[in-house]
Amino acid sequence: MKLHWSPRSPFVRKVVILLKETGLEPRVDYVRSVAAIATPNPAIMADNPLSQIPALVLDSGEPLYDSPVICEYLDTLHTGPRLFPQQGPARWTALRRQALGDGMLAILLIWRQERMKTSAQQLPAWLDSFATKIDAALDRLEAEAPALAASGFDIGHITIGCTLSYLDYRFADLDWRARHPRLAAWHLEFCARPSALATVPDDAQA
Repeated sequence: MKLHWSPRSPFVRKVVILLKETGLEPRVDYVRSVAAIATPNPAIMADNPLSQIPALVLDSGEPLYDSPVICEYLDTLHTGPRLFPQQGPARWTALRRQALGDGMLAILLIWRQERMKTSAQQLPAWLDSFATKIDAALDRLEAEAPALAASGFDIGHITIGCTLSYLDYRFADLDWRARHPRLAAWHLEFCARPSALATVPDDAQA
């Protein structure tokens, strides 16, 4: 299989962590792919017309996108513990956490683009809205942190962990840990997992 990959994409990181956690990584070839909002990449578009990563190309040539679909597909290919619970409350909790993390990441990516503009170009209402939504999500996760720590590791944990790491990576000035100590303690445990240590985003990576 072929994975359109970038060392800095939190959505790609979700997929790579799952590959490492399940032992599937040897079955996937990484293809370094640059996805930019303002510059469609023809190489990516050959497999994903939206020019977004991650995009996975199966051995049959069929493409899959985006990260929730790719991760759930890959989770069917191994014999170990499932990272997508198959049924019952655990499944819906994991999917809800994944949706919250993915939604936060979508906001953070747009927020970062807005913050990179000059002050004259920025829309204050947008900046305020993004901050309000991310603060509310962090407060919700802080309340849920004990349950997050007590439940088995799954796709929800992967997504929330990648989201918080992206906050550290691109929004260090927000200092989210100061007001969310229980969530910060859980995230330290996430960051200590070998799969997380091996996928820390780095601007110096090729």
